[in-house]
Amino acid sequence: MDKKWDLVIIGGGPGGYVSAIRGAQLKKKVLLIEEHKIGGTCMNYGCIPAKYLLHQTKIYKDLKENRNLEGPLEEMRCDWKRVQKERSRVVERLVKGLEFLIRKNGVEMTKGQGFMNENGQVSVRVDEGEEKVVEAEKVILATGSSPAELPFLKPNGKEIITSREALELDEVPRKLLVIGAGAIGLEIGTIYQRLGSEVTILEILPTILPGSDIETVKYLERILKAKGLNIHTHMRLESSHVNAGKVIAQGTQLESQSPFEFEADKVLLAVGRNPNSEGLSAKDTPLSLDERGSVSANSLLETNLPGVYAIGDLIGGKLLAHKASHEGLIAAENAFGKKTEMNYAALPLAVFTDPEFSSVGLTEEEATEKGIKIQKGVLSLQASGRALTLGRQEGMVKILADERDRVIGAHILAPNASEFIPEITLAMSKGLRIQDISSSIHIHPTLSEAVMEAAMKTKNEAIHVLND
Repeated sequence: MDKKWDLVIIGGGPGGYVSAIRGAQLKKKVLLIEEHKIGGTCMNYGCIPAKYLLHQTKIYKDLKENRNLEGPLEEMRCDWKRVQKERSRVVERLVKGLEFLIRKNGVEMTKGQGFMNENGQVSVRVDEGEEKVVEAEKVILATGSSPAELPFLKPNGKEIITSREALELDEVPRKLLVIGAGAIGLEIGTIYQRLGSEVTILEILPTILPGSDIETVKYLERILKAKGLNIHTHMRLESSHVNAGKVIAQGTQLESQSPFEFEADKVLLAVGRNPNSEGLSAKDTPLSLDERGSVSANSLLETNLPGVYAIGDLIGGKLLAHKASHEGLIAAENAFGKKTEMNYAALPLAVFTDPEFSSVGLTEEEATEKGIKIQKGVLSLQASGRALTLGRQEGMVKILADERDRVIGAHILAPNASEFIPEITLAMSKGLRIQDISSSIHIHPTLSEAVMEAAMKTKNEAIHVLND
């Protein structure tokens, strides 16, 4: 590694590998440093394996619940060990494909722990403990995040687990207790509830998916409870202990101030993630961090160190793989002359429950707090012909516009909501008006028609539901 590199990237997750490929496309000499596996947490231990297990368990549950099928459905079983083997194969295929793309783009990869040394250069610590110095013109930090812990509830890989272990369990737990009702908790809880686990989810805040549009997530909470998830909000966990292979968790219900106690075979800790910023820079030339330990970066994704950029979970905000990837593109381009500022106003997210929850832009509560005179269109999937044909009529589309008719937010509960929220993301990123959506022809019958009807509803012009 005696070369001089135009761009060195520390971290090969969805932000880092995208940065590397874009840097190579810009004809730069690029080195990508990854401590574990290319693809990062998302591809290896998070997004991809979770979505595979969600898909497989949904097929299983749908077959068992389909009233139009005949035969001994009660005898049908999910071959969990085979499902887990196939999950590994899917991940392996994606990782190998990504490695192929990186090589073919001319990016050089090295395995090790990268960090900024006291001379402002990059050092790489390899398995044997040896350190090598890498000379780089520009650096992008993309080291991601790790699961957060509670002082009295620390993962041990057995009874108390993180999302990584939860997605790799050999056996389905009889009782699963999930701490945290964010995306990770709800998705993994859904997987095991479909397989027969008694799943209980505890959330300290008043609703699931804290920070999301309240009307939408309260509806989702009712649906998930009806499907068999035991969800409890306002639950403050205060202590836990392991006894004879079982976890006992205790705390206080904040509304009633009454104590609670739950016992489970496994406890999934899903209370958020912390940035992997520790040890990333030398004491003499420290990176600027915020109070949460995230690396501080400006709108151009520049850190306080000259020529050093930071992206993804490392810089906080919404911890989303597609956010990291987009930041990776921007950072690589900015490193070599562009001055593109990151704009998070139209950053979409999705939670892959059933139905899926997808959202972009402001919630109704945020818009009201900002003093915006909102126009709101809400359409129930009960009015969607496609939803009825799928047997998935529980859900809604909610669109918000300001007084000038500009789209400022949308929140969707529907099958495959993640696939048609991009229409609204595009509208917001381009400053389009609500009429631009409502006047566009949508294919019939599709779930995306509900987006058009919800847009029409903001003006009381909907066709398939009564207007105000």
